[in-house]
Amino acid sequence: MRAAPFVDQPIWPEGKSPYSVPADVQNTEHFMDETDAIDRITDVSIPTLTFSPATGPGPRPAVLICPGGGYRILAWNHEGTAIASWLNANGISTFLLKYRCPDRRMAAKADAVRAMRLIRSQAKELDLIEDKIGIMGFSAGAHLAARVCNLGADNVYEAVDPVDACNPRPDFSLLIYPAYINRDGFETDAELEISEKTPPVFMIQAEDDKPLVDSSIAYFIALKKFAVPAELHLFSRGGHGYGMLRKGNPTDVWQSLAIRWFETDVMKSATW
Repeated sequence: MRAAPFVDQPIWPEGKSPYSVPADVQNTEHFMDETDAIDRITDVSIPTLTFSPATGPGPRPAVLICPGGGYRILAWNHEGTAIASWLNANGISTFLLKYRCPDRRMAAKADAVRAMRLIRSQAKELDLIEDKIGIMGFSAGAHLAARVCNLGADNVYEAVDPVDACNPRPDFSLLIYPAYINRDGFETDAELEISEKTPPVFMIQAEDDKPLVDSSIAYFIALKKFAVPAELHLFSRGGHGYGMLRKGNPTDVWQSLAIRWFETDVMKSATW
């Protein structure tokens, strides 16, 4: 029987979320006024997961989705719900992460790490392929995904229950127009403990996504030193923040490139 979907399931036991602040009891999560067909959520104090199982025989691969928004908001539709629908249509189960914001970088990191652990702890019950659970992020969400992929010895938070014994490292990653990964040119952020254990990655970015295009280049160079499989597509035009929106730019093809990479580099088959 296929696993049942769920919406906005809290990821922390009540009263045990790390990096809590007094404003958490006052803030009310809400959508900001729409001006451009993008749904933006802010004032998130209770991080959650929304699970959308894919159809298909046997266990399915899965992806944790981290929308972008500069750690200030979450771009909820074109980098979140629409991404989940697209991945589902390609046979991939999804978990959409609503992480804490605005300006809660350590809380967001804890939320993403906890989400990966929760997914791994329930892999059998949710009908997932246990060694094909990855992470995908957009802009700041891609930075968040890279942080989860490169924890090193960082425990991020004190364990709150047995779930936290699970390894949070994703098996693969997709970083779509990542932000904040580089510093001082093509050096990577010191927080990222890149090593031979870093998961394989697919990346896309545009040359006119300045100055953020250096994030992808820096990450690619760092991974090359450790022979970590990495696929990087750089386009002359595309800008930033397009997600699933078609803009008439060369970057519009990124979804087909991502699925091809997933088939060849992650699943090693086009008929999984």
